[in-house]
Amino acid sequence: MQGLRKAGLKATLPRMKILEALQSSKQKHFSAEDVYKMLFKKNEEIGLATIYRVLTQFESAGLVMRHNFDGSHAVFELNDDSHHDHMIDIDSGAVVEFYSEKIEELQKKIAAEHGYEVADHSLVLYVRSKKKKPK
Repeated sequence: MQGLRKAGLKATLPRMKILEALQSSKQKHFSAEDVYKMLFKKNEEIGLATIYRVLTQFESAGLVMRHNFDGSHAVFELNDDSHHDHMIDIDSGAVVEFYSEKIEELQKKIAAEHGYEVADHSLVLYVRSKKKKPK
């Protein structure tokens, strides 16, 4: 509830339930449909349109970040103010977060070589598992 007020949002029941679901899940990236399913399992009756609206409000308030990996449907993650990049498994759709100081430094170096400094960036790697799939 404190997070909602701090973000300038009234603590309505749907907002509180959605934020609680996001914070309590082990999953880090959610579509609106994922949130709907999580709430449905808890017998919470919050419609999909409300969930979309609340997630958009959360994004505007800085509580969540929206990603559209490879032009697919939007996924959201809680904004914890820590920088990380993403890998998307193109076979399973799994999203893996990672951080590499070497990559961060290389990006700064490349920008500087071209007369720029990095203000922000988003790096997404599309990957496939090296493990052999059974036939």
